[in-house]
Amino acid sequence: MMQRRKALKTLGGLSVVIASPAILADSRARILLGQSAAMTGPAAQLGIQFHAGAKVLFDRVNAAGGINGKVIELKTLDDGYEPDRCAANTKKLIEEDVFSLFGYIGTPTSVVALPLATNAKIPFIAPFTGAQALREPFNRYAFHVRASYYDETARIVNQLYAVGMKNIAVFYQNDAYGQAGLAGVNRALAAVNSKPVALATVERNSVDVAAAVRTIVAAKPEAVVQISAYKSCAAYIREARKAGSGAQFFNVSFVGTAALANELGPDARGVVVSQVMPFPFAAVTPLSAEFIKAASAGKVDLNYSSMEGYVAAKVFVEALRRAGNNPSREALITGMESLRELNLGGFFVDFSPTKHAGSSYVDLTILTSDGRVRH
Repeated sequence: MMQRRKALKTLGGLSVVIASPAILADSRARILLGQSAAMTGPAAQLGIQFHAGAKVLFDRVNAAGGINGKVIELKTLDDGYEPDRCAANTKKLIEEDVFSLFGYIGTPTSVVALPLATNAKIPFIAPFTGAQALREPFNRYAFHVRASYYDETARIVNQLYAVGMKNIAVFYQNDAYGQAGLAGVNRALAAVNSKPVALATVERNSVDVAAAVRTIVAAKPEAVVQISAYKSCAAYIREARKAGSGAQFFNVSFVGTAALANELGPDARGVVVSQVMPFPFAAVTPLSAEFIKAASAGKVDLNYSSMEGYVAAKVFVEALRRAGNNPSREALITGMESLRELNLGGFFVDFSPTKHAGSSYVDLTILTSDGRVRH
């Protein structure tokens, strides 16, 4: 059974800083990264777990002397998964002259942050979102380590059609994230000359799903693709089943697999989640084995969100290593673009000067009633 999520203490309820105190006195010996993420609120587990995974990797690198003699410091500000707070956090981080922005959590927050980063000519690396709006048009400051929502929803729709399920509804968050996922489902269905049998929304950071349940259950779909955070998706699944729905539930990776399983308890049985990272619960790849060992030593929960933070940090570290002894932001961009077919241990990322989407890897997993994930 996957471990229960742990609360992450923030400094003053606002920020978490990773670095050696002995080295912080000399700013020339550090690389300062800035992150705005949900560390509190209904989406908090996404930020907490991603941050924990990244911290494990950065701690290990710093303990070994850093990169080219410099330690990596990650300053994390809590935005509660709200765009206005994220924008304020991003402006503050830019004013503090962070070297790069890293690991932002979510579409609505990343959408407001990326223009600020672009205007300041600061790299925006590994946002925890697959939204196409952050990938198109091409932005030389944005680098994506994960697959897109187009990739995930295409995989889900193709699987549904392969098993004969063609009546598909969509439950989505009423914001940029939900719209991004809905666009992916519509695109995948259009490829097979179809469209959703029903659509319904939920507000961000809300679990008021009653109207959505009524709308979708009335359409009697065979499957419901969910594009929202774990609390609202769990609430929808419970209420839809109470209303007599026999639909199969599918979620994209941003839902937070461990958080969804914890939220649902025994009701998680049979829920499908697409994944954009390697399986984190067993050593099925060299990267998985490396992550499990590092996470266990760092007392970090094993889950897809912490794995994504670990992988994102690993990619950043390799690009920083290639940026030279006295790296500039432009050198970091060049370092990222040099990561051609980089094998992280059975998981590949591939960047270039014209390609900043590093992966299209998608897998499907299914949850069990005792909180486990099968793939």
